[in-house]
Amino acid sequence: MNDDRTVRRAAEALLLFDCERLTLARRLRGLRKNQLAQSVGTTPKAIGQFEAGVQRPAETMLAKLAFALGVPVEFFQGGRSPVSMDGAHFRSLRSTSQIERDQALAYGRIATDVVAALEDLVDFPAVDLPEYSVPPEEIAGSGPVEAARLARKALVGRPGPVAHVVRLLEARGVIVLVLPAATRRVDAFSVGVHPRPMVLFNPAKGDYWRNRFDAAHELGHLVMHADAEPGEKIVEDQAHRFAAEFLMPEADIAGELPSTADWDRLSALKGVWGVSMAALLYRARTLKIMDEGVYRAAMGTLSARGWRRQEPGPARALEQPTMLIKAVELAGMAGIGRDLLAERARVTRADLDLLVPRR
Repeated sequence: MNDDRTVRRAAEALLLFDCERLTLARRLRGLRKNQLAQSVGTTPKAIGQFEAGVQRPAETMLAKLAFALGVPVEFFQGGRSPVSMDGAHFRSLRSTSQIERDQALAYGRIATDVVAALEDLVDFPAVDLPEYSVPPEEIAGSGPVEAARLARKALVGRPGPVAHVVRLLEARGVIVLVLPAATRRVDAFSVGVHPRPMVLFNPAKGDYWRNRFDAAHELGHLVMHADAEPGEKIVEDQAHRFAAEFLMPEADIAGELPSTADWDRLSALKGVWGVSMAALLYRARTLKIMDEGVYRAAMGTLSARGWRRQEPGPARALEQPTMLIKAVELAGMAGIGRDLLAERARVTRADLDLLVPRR
């Protein structure tokens, strides 16, 4: 780590040192300031001063920081305008720690660097999502339903099931990623960043049915909540209602839903509409086809049989994002392989491969 070449590179990087990039690298590795300080032989206060821009690390310290964080010293160089991830819509702020959310956001942040590097080489679809602002204080109004109907008209254009939600998002210019395994406690979330919105999925969810509902839920945030405060229960409920109408339009499904816990019927509808039986029960209840008592009993049966975790029936492969994978392949055909792309994006090759795996 302390050879002349490393120190020379650190000296060059120090000239363009960006304190925010140090914070980004630390969050990317899921470390607290005291943990990073211990690994490089300094104090948490010193790390805080480096990250605040109050003090610059010496060349040897910068090299130590790069080694401890598993990034090249060039990672700390400024130059590209930072993309704010402050408006990320997490499903629940209570179920995960700030460190876990920061790590997931850091991966989203470096993904924007990868996309920026690719956009110099590849033409992505234009961002083309409808907007229908729903006030965050609207609890029981029709806003989410109207927003979902507008979105279906613009994005799907026909009645019936949505064939592939992830492909639909990517076709409209949305960056869709599966987060690395280190972030498995973080649920799906979305960020309406400029110039491209992003949807990031939980790597631990291997459930096709829930994954599709998650995708529609995050689409709801992108359509409705450009200015809403993330994490509020009302906002999350609105996105839930949006997803239900988007995937199971009242006009198309109301006549098919049972008023009782008809499991054979629910299983058949699950296969047609690409949603879970739990989602179908929720839809039947919200459309007042199934009364509250029947719904609660049915959900109790789901729990008793272990179906809340894994419903019966054949498994389906997840809807996987492919836009960035294809873009990396096209860049490779143009002579910009993964190593060079990672260098241009100023990320490690390992992090690039985590975010955009080979197929």
